[in-house]
Amino acid sequence: MKPPPFTYHDPRSVDDALALLAEKENAKLLAGGQSLMPMLNMRFVLPDHVIDLNLIDGLSYIRENGAALEFGGMTRQRDIEYSDAVSRLCPLMEEAIRNVGHRQTRNRGTFGGSLAHLDPSAELPTVCMAQDAVISVGRKGSERRIEMREFPAGYMTPSIELDEMVTGITVPLWPEGHGYAFEEFARRHGDFAITSSAVLLDVAPGGTIRRASVTVGGVGPTPVRVTAVEEALAGQAGATGLFTDIAEKCREIDAMEDVYAPAWYRQHLAAVLTRRALAKAFSRAANGTEMTLR
Repeated sequence: MKPPPFTYHDPRSVDDALALLAEKENAKLLAGGQSLMPMLNMRFVLPDHVIDLNLIDGLSYIRENGAALEFGGMTRQRDIEYSDAVSRLCPLMEEAIRNVGHRQTRNRGTFGGSLAHLDPSAELPTVCMAQDAVISVGRKGSERRIEMREFPAGYMTPSIELDEMVTGITVPLWPEGHGYAFEEFARRHGDFAITSSAVLLDVAPGGTIRRASVTVGGVGPTPVRVTAVEEALAGQAGATGLFTDIAEKCREIDAMEDVYAPAWYRQHLAAVLTRRALAKAFSRAANGTEMTLR
């Protein structure tokens, strides 16, 4: 199929792009195009204007800034995959990005595009939820910052206005030596996850968990921080039995159901994948005790 007719715009600055968004009704932004182009071809979206962000300078970067990593909204997923800064400082993201599509799609797909599309099974929104990321959103004449926990407004709907766009992402860093793991189950490699689990652990020298972050993707309409699991882990000594018991709390998540999987199966996957991710994250923590999952 061919896309519907639209007027194409190729601004060369962020200000020009935001001005077009403010002026043009029924406009869509073109970033990597890995989601928008199929939706255009299948007539799921019918914009009057398409604003191409690919010729704008200054929207693609990865920067170390003290206790955070900063990303431009147009940063390619492939750049994240091969970034030394991401590998050193945010290994959870490096591990998750390998599950995003295939090499060809990661060459084009962008960080900001993935967040704006906000598929509940997508890996980068799940990681951002786990890492307490902050999203920078621009509009003509102003900019605001939205914490990731407030960013989803609903199923595939970010809490941004029609005249706003994602310009940057700030990802707070966990302490050196923290444990991390990203586990995913998909029908085929490169497919969106049916369910995924992203885990971060800060482990004391004696093996006690000081802080935990647990997020599951693909289960609900948006990535879900499982605070019940996080609270149950705090102050506990890591052990296989502990992780098995606590991960069962994931079965209490209000799960969605579709043609790919029933709700009970997503809840089951959430518990199993979280158990695996907790064990792996604990074993990776510099101060943790090596353990084998049974």
